[in-house]
Amino acid sequence: MATHKSAEKRARQSVRRNTINRVRRAKIQTHTKAVQQAIAGKDAAAALRALREAESALAHGAGHGTLHWKTAARKASRLAKHVKMMKK
Repeated sequence: MATHKSAEKRARQSVRRNTINRVRRAKIQTHTKAVQQAIAGKDAAAALRALREAESALAHGAGHGTLHWKTAARKASRLAKHVKMMKK
């Protein structure tokens, strides 16, 4: 248990930040799954729309420190590559 005033504040901030990060990660996973389902369903237009939303969620998560920026870039790149392969 925190005994210093600053440690108590850090504990409160940690709980709040954990909640926010969990929501952001869930949003990223939801949008990523939407892209993968559209790819599996062979729907290029839906995959492209879902990719835009997934890239946006990944960039938002990276910008706020939920994900490392290189992790977000790698995930976005791989999704884009799969969508691009659909068009061929």
